[in-house]
Amino acid sequence: MIFPVFVCEGSNSVEDIASLPGQKRYTVDKLVETLEPLVAKATAFPDLLLCCDVCLCAYTSHGHCGIFSADSASGKLELDNSKSIRRIAQVALKYAKSGAHVVAPSDMMDGRVSAVKSLLVQNHLGSRVAVMAYSAKFASCFYGPFRDAAESAPSFGDRSTYQLPAGSSGLANRALSRDVNEGADILMVKPGLPYLDVLKSAKDNHPDYPLAVYQVSGEYAMLIHAANAKTFDLKAAVFETLNAFHRAGADIVISYFVPYLTDVLS
Repeated sequence: MIFPVFVCEGSNSVEDIASLPGQKRYTVDKLVETLEPLVAKATAFPDLLLCCDVCLCAYTSHGHCGIFSADSASGKLELDNSKSIRRIAQVALKYAKSGAHVVAPSDMMDGRVSAVKSLLVQNHLGSRVAVMAYSAKFASCFYGPFRDAAESAPSFGDRSTYQLPAGSSGLANRALSRDVNEGADILMVKPGLPYLDVLKSAKDNHPDYPLAVYQVSGEYAMLIHAANAKTFDLKAAVFETLNAFHRAGADIVISYFVPYLTDVLS
């Protein structure tokens, strides 16, 4: 399992995230003391696998996942795929050189896995740093709390032009195959519970590749709020959901429930 952690600028700060109960933003200097008790329940820091999400949305003024350029004919601003994947690859390389074991491009720009992989190879990191691709990432309402947590909501429009539409299993299968062909080491389906059919299809079509599923912020918040309202028992709901992911073919689950699970299992 992988625990997503939100890191913010500044120092000596831990901020609650209102839309994600129990989750916080941490400045870098607060990370070790925050994670140490969690990690101590499972392993030691040198053995910890460090994955870095790679995207531009949190660093742009507009909150989109790429770079905009003016169209040569109309002058209208449009996402520039070529510029975007070059910058995404540069960010991934920076994370890799800083110690990341896995870089995970989450932008859904065409060709970004190839761009990242090529730059890692050019810098002699291709065999040391894995690429986990957000291969089948759907345009979803379940991302709402995350965008609040990362302060990365688009200032105009939405991301439906470069994320997958909810009903498109065929597009998802092609996106997964594209990432395999471009050299991805790990595939991912996101969100999880609404797309178990895609998860199963991904494992059936690519059985030799590790498959991750992201139980996204809205899925986490939904279970927390329902349990708080006494709709069901939280532990039972969490484990039933995890069993569904495993049954559908997931090898890796990315979840905000990791601290809760370490407490329950210990």
